[in-house]
Amino acid sequence: MLKPLSLLVTLALAAPAFAQQPGQSVDVQNYRFALTLTDASNLISVRASITAKAIKTTKQVTFDLARKNAAGKGMTVSKVTEAGKPLKFTQDSSKLYINAVAATGTMHTYNITYKGIPSDGLIISANRYGHRTFFGDNWPNRAKNWLPCVDDPSDKASVEFVVTAPSKYTVVANGLKVLEKPLPGAKKITQWKETAKLPTKVMVIGVAEFAVDKVGAPDNVPISTYVFPEDKEVGFKSYAVAAEILPWFSKRIGAFPYKKLANVQSKTIFGGMENAGAIFYFEESVKSKGIEALMAHEIAHQWFGDAVSEKNWQHVWLSEGFATYMTNLYLEGKYGVDTLKKSLAAERNQIFDFEKKYRAPVVDSAYKGPLMQLLSPNAYKKGGWVLHMLRRKIGDDAFWKGIAAYYKQYSGGNATTDNLRVVMETASGKDLKTFFTQWLRTDGHPILRVNWEYKPQTKQVMVHLTQAQEKPYAFTFECSVDGKLYKTEIKSKSVNFSFPASSATADVNVDPEVNLLATYVTDEKPPVKK
Repeated sequence: MLKPLSLLVTLALAAPAFAQQPGQSVDVQNYRFALTLTDASNLISVRASITAKAIKTTKQVTFDLARKNAAGKGMTVSKVTEAGKPLKFTQDSSKLYINAVAATGTMHTYNITYKGIPSDGLIISANRYGHRTFFGDNWPNRAKNWLPCVDDPSDKASVEFVVTAPSKYTVVANGLKVLEKPLPGAKKITQWKETAKLPTKVMVIGVAEFAVDKVGAPDNVPISTYVFPEDKEVGFKSYAVAAEILPWFSKRIGAFPYKKLANVQSKTIFGGMENAGAIFYFEESVKSKGIEALMAHEIAHQWFGDAVSEKNWQHVWLSEGFATYMTNLYLEGKYGVDTLKKSLAAERNQIFDFEKKYRAPVVDSAYKGPLMQLLSPNAYKKGGWVLHMLRRKIGDDAFWKGIAAYYKQYSGGNATTDNLRVVMETASGKDLKTFFTQWLRTDGHPILRVNWEYKPQTKQVMVHLTQAQEKPYAFTFECSVDGKLYKTEIKSKSVNFSFPASSATADVNVDPEVNLLATYVTDEKPPVKK
């Protein structure tokens, strides 16, 4: 996703700790949520059916679910059954505990009846035209505010939503629509079914008065646009670019992971949210000049973040860094390499500015603050930059071969940074341990003092390079002399090397292709040796 529109993301060392998902006793296979929505109030009534496999013998099965709080918001469970038999249960502020024996390897379906006013996760509000809307908004672990679930990216399951609502509303969700029929009392029931395994962070419904446009079906994937009727003309036009973006990625990565793609104008707190097969965009997106880049980012997430999900939150760059760089690659492919260079230069500055506020590696295993604050330039920009440097290190052919292999191997499941490294090593035939360690598991970046002098006797520019940071990096240093590009492998703290030059006024340019994530410190006027 792209960052929250109204949330200032500043990582604070003193931020309140979050509790990581404890070891679960079950692995959810499928969710089925039958919801009733009304215009009379924000109260939702739900019957959830959760099919799960016991991964260890237990006498108590636990799901995440926020209980009704002092403000009157939250979910109250009234009944739990299995195979028609009632089960005892209890709730605390964030969990539902079901007293049920489950032996290792056995399958169980728990039916949970509950109701309440969501405090978060399902946003019930009015759009900018004053019309009532309902939009799921689960990232990162907010699904538990309206759905009983294992609210963690490591537990992926198929999902069905069966929504009963006033007939004026159109319902969109993950998967394919398998049922839509009128009911008495000016109501309608709509069912969507997704068979692919999803993390809860991208399971959603969108319920509103929509104008719907069928954009096309590139690679046999139906693409549709859902916008508020008042924005029909501009929204249909701006969202149509999705038909160009999707096949660009599928050609290079692999087949689109879902059976349809809906692009939806919504009330998400994010600029865009990559819900699987049903991407939500902020209300003003239909008129945004940056809509193509935004859509490229969210569509790239369908492969990376949705189909291949990070195993835990410290590896969130595998989602956000991938979407960031894939967007840059799409724009480079359409508009040229100068577009890529411009984006990388701007992102490099953002990375360095963020580092001054919070210094940590991309894979930040020590971080214990609020999950929302993981949406930082480390995950997005630096993660994307690492992929760029990896591409330059192993070459385009090996890079795309590795990307496709990584997607194929982990699609439908979860991956870690080391999983990616192993796949890219196989694709390139190179040992990438040092590369991954210094760029992803080490904080900071190279600070390079670079000066040069012209030697008329040999007609060469002698370059003096010193790494000013404590621990030296290994990297390829690039420098152009009179427009010709030269590359030198750097491994030590300080090194001298030379390039041919025609005169003392040779045009020397450090990192002209914008390929290294480094700060450069040079003399304003390079010394000339007489």
